[in-house]
Amino acid sequence: MSNVPSLDIAQQTELLLMEKLKPMNAVIDRGDSDVQQFYRGAVLLLTGGSGFLGKQFVEKIFRSCDIKKIYLLLRPKKGKTIQQRLAYLLQDPLYDTLRQKKPDFASRIAPVEGDVAQLRLGLADKDWDNITKEVNIIVHMAATVNFQEPLHVAGNTNVRGTRELLELGKQCPKLKLFNHISTAFAHATVSRIESDVKEQFYPCPVPPDVFLDMIASIDEEKLTSITPALIKDWPNTYTFTKAIAEELVRTNAGNLPVCIVKPPVVVCSMYEPSPGWIDRETIMSSVIGFLFGVGLGLMHVLAGDRDLLVSYAPVDYVNNAIIAAGWDSIQNRKLWGGDIPIYTVSSSRSNIKWGDFSDLMRKDEFYRLSTPKTLWYSYAIETNNRVVYFVLTWFLHYIPGYFLDAVVNILGVRPKGVPPLVKVYNRVDNMLDVYRFFMSNNWNFRDDNLQGMIARLSPADKAIYSCDIGTIAVRDFLKSSCIGVRRFIVRDGLTGSDIGYRKQQWLYYANIVFISLYLYCLWKLVAFVFSGLALLFSL
Repeated sequence: MSNVPSLDIAQQTELLLMEKLKPMNAVIDRGDSDVQQFYRGAVLLLTGGSGFLGKQFVEKIFRSCDIKKIYLLLRPKKGKTIQQRLAYLLQDPLYDTLRQKKPDFASRIAPVEGDVAQLRLGLADKDWDNITKEVNIIVHMAATVNFQEPLHVAGNTNVRGTRELLELGKQCPKLKLFNHISTAFAHATVSRIESDVKEQFYPCPVPPDVFLDMIASIDEEKLTSITPALIKDWPNTYTFTKAIAEELVRTNAGNLPVCIVKPPVVVCSMYEPSPGWIDRETIMSSVIGFLFGVGLGLMHVLAGDRDLLVSYAPVDYVNNAIIAAGWDSIQNRKLWGGDIPIYTVSSSRSNIKWGDFSDLMRKDEFYRLSTPKTLWYSYAIETNNRVVYFVLTWFLHYIPGYFLDAVVNILGVRPKGVPPLVKVYNRVDNMLDVYRFFMSNNWNFRDDNLQGMIARLSPADKAIYSCDIGTIAVRDFLKSSCIGVRRFIVRDGLTGSDIGYRKQQWLYYANIVFISLYLYCLWKLVAFVFSGLALLFSL
């Protein structure tokens, strides 16, 4: 009898998901597809390369193509130089597979100090000259994605930064592609709820030049006071400024070979380079953060409409679309008749609802993927009613949170770096407020151009750059998400799933006992208060 221990069910699940990468890897290694040939020997300038989407883009473009060099625009941050920041970024396990396949890839990344929010991108003259002489592809991902950003900050980064990139692009004699990354929600306005949002340019809320003059000349305090009236149909400054940036591209690109790619909410990877990859910086500002909170037993109330269609895209599918769209927009330029092609990475055709996610997560097969580090029974109550949400969050989050924080503080046993529970719940509520508009309304994001591009891809490139969200199996995506949260966030080594499963079973009964006692104590407290008030008024 073999003494080799059997694999944990989480490890088995990860291996089954990774099996689906084998056909793709075989085609990548040939290196002869149309898209690969387009990028062969290219010198890229990438903005936003330190962000979630940008980091995975660097990994995939290097792994799938023979890239000569990537100029990576970075700014010093938190006392770290751009070289130190790059070294830190490359430590991410995201790059483990790439390090094995192409050990020298890091030597092909040239960090340049700059900032898209500054004039001339904050570049030194020498760096500007080197970039314009060498670069033949620009991929502009950088943006402030803070929905609550003051208008002047969002405007300088998302709009003026795009203008500065276009000006740089016009000075690149070798430029063959300018790929501008926008968002599917740029024109998902109040007036278009329950309507089609097509891959086209829509009327701009404010002419770009007028807008830039305005944020440069109006006092910040006054600009903040008029922001609600100014953005009107848009829910926040992020989508408002991204809409203006699209118009800026349309009007200022001139003869540049431009395309625009518009992803929806970007979530953890489906497969590449490993299932469920996500970074710690992203987890608490994305919808996967909700899965993380529920999975650990920290969150039990979610604000959202179960019947709402999910507008999401795994990060690897988004970058596949970005890479493939860059090729298609140039290779098939005549199809656009002189217009700038827009590609929306959409999940609207899949008709997957939030309730479908929730119902699947309640199935036994997902409880069997529970981490042994879970803190309480994993369950969640969804509601789109603000009053019900307020009552439930106080009942299931804040009151227990205040109590547990007090106990931890009195005993002095709070682990280093672990924030108070109440602080976590405040952050979750703030994030839910930010996402509420998008989790309470539907838009039909049309992806006709993207589907046309997919049809034009060769079989090899369809294997390498899969980007049709409608083909994703929801069950597999949720499994991938669970695996990713455990491997990259919880970091439990994907072991102990049997312990986690048994723990969930007894925590189920513990939760029933706790809720029963909790309700009883609250009832007794309320009865005591009312009896005290009655006695007071009777005197």
